Amino acid sequence: MLETVETSTGPRPVFSVIWLHGLGADGHDFAPIVPELVRRDWPALRFVFPHAPVMPITINNGHAMRAWYDIVSLDFSKVREDAAGVRRSIAEVEALIGRERDRGIPAHRVILAGFSQGGAITLAAGLRREQPLLGLAVLSAYLPLAAETPVEATPQGLTTPLFMAHGTQDPVVPLAAGQRAADTLRALGMDASLRRYPMPHSVCADEVRDLGDWMTQRFAA
Repeated sequence: MLETVETSTGPRPVFSVIWLHGLGADGHDFAPIVPELVRRDWPALRFVFPHAPVMPITINNGHAMRAWYDIVSLDFSKVREDAAGVRRSIAEVEALIGRERDRGIPAHRVILAGFSQGGAITLAAGLRREQPLLGLAVLSAYLPLAAETPVEATPQGLTTPLFMAHGTQDPVVPLAAGQRAADTLRALGMDASLRRYPMPHSVCADEVRDLGDWMTQRFAA
């Protein structure tokens, strides 16, 4: 089981948010977003911020850092992710979802969220689930295992509510990569649209507000 940073917004949480960080960060990276995101009328939530394993990253000259999978190419027109690493991280995320179930919060009350590489794993894991999650929040990311997705995505995964957002000035994960992911998912029948914000590879206040609106709808549903 991955080590995690956790915080609850009230006693006896009834929903969980599992949030995956980006390449080279750790579970502390997005913990400060909780007070900016959470609203007073929301039910009690448990936020779970896991630490990805430390591994060598090819595009960084083999330097070891926290990552959900190895990145072997900077070219988004090619397969750039280590497929075995992606699948290993999917299994690690599934273990975290299973632990939430064991703590009283079933999958249909779990939102899986992620930024950049964490957002890629959010898509990869969420699309392949037999039991749908409450929602998927994918920030500044792209679709890994794109060639395999049409075969491996489940009907339940493709009907999971999706929030996708991207910066129009992103130099790390180009906007085109995020748009291509949305287009691919839409072609598979998923309700997928990409929200755009005037920012680089980061998160902005307007995006946090819109994510909060979307989460409010999920809790109400």
